[in-house]
Amino acid sequence: MATAGDIIESGKSARLRPAGGFALKSAQQPAGPFEVAAGARKPTMRDALVTGLLVIYPAFAAVAAIIAGLFLAGAGSI
Repeated sequence: MATAGDIIESGKSARLRPAGGFALKSAQQPAGPFEVAAGARKPTMRDALVTGLLVIYPAFAAVAAIIAGLFLAGAGSI
């Protein structure tokens, strides 16, 4: 890797690109987390099951925790 001293000694200067110069086209840039990829695919049953687990399981876990908390709070007071 070249250090700043190597660049200065070599006599080569860094060339800056103008603001309106070369830019990657949208097809050359990778899709970001919120962009649709070029080869979008149809949702499958696996996608539906994973989504269901990610949504339904925490909801059931929260309800179970609330019920367990109410049961434990009621068990302490006779």
